[in-house]
Amino acid sequence: MIHSNVYDATIVQLPINHKDKGNLTSVNNYKEIPFKIKRIYYLYDVPGGISRGGHAHKELQQFIVSASGSFDLVLDDTRIKRTITLNRPYFGVLLPPGLWRELNNFSSGAICLVLASDIYKEEDYIREYFKFKQYKNGI
Repeated sequence: MIHSNVYDATIVQLPINHKDKGNLTSVNNYKEIPFKIKRIYYLYDVPGGISRGGHAHKELQQFIVSASGSFDLVLDDTRIKRTITLNRPYFGVLLPPGLWRELNNFSSGAICLVLASDIYKEEDYIREYFKFKQYKNGI
C-alpha cells in the first residue's frame, strides 16, 4: 500500500538556458529529478477528446512535461482529485507512485514527454480503478 496523495506530486520549474537562437532546457539524473532515468517515452498526435493514462503505478516514479502544446494531468488518490495543466516545456510534474493519473484535453500538436525511473514492467501497473482503490486501502 502506498500512502501518497495528490499533493505529493510536485511541480518543478526546470532551468532555461537563453541562447540567441532559442532556449534550451536540460534534465539531469538526481539534479532536477530525484531518480535515474531508465525510460523515456512521449505521446503525440492524440486525437481531440481522447484521454490517455487511466492507471497507477506501484513503484514507478515519473517526470511529466509538455514538450509542446498543452494537456491536463488529472491526479486521484481515491479521496481528492487534482488537475494540473501543463503548457510550458520548462515546467514538469514529479509524480510519485501510488496515484491514479489521466491525461486529457490535449491541444493540437501537443507532445507529452515522460521520464521514468524504470523500464516498462506490466506488473507495476494498476489498470482498473476499483483495484487501485483496494490497493490504496490495503485490501
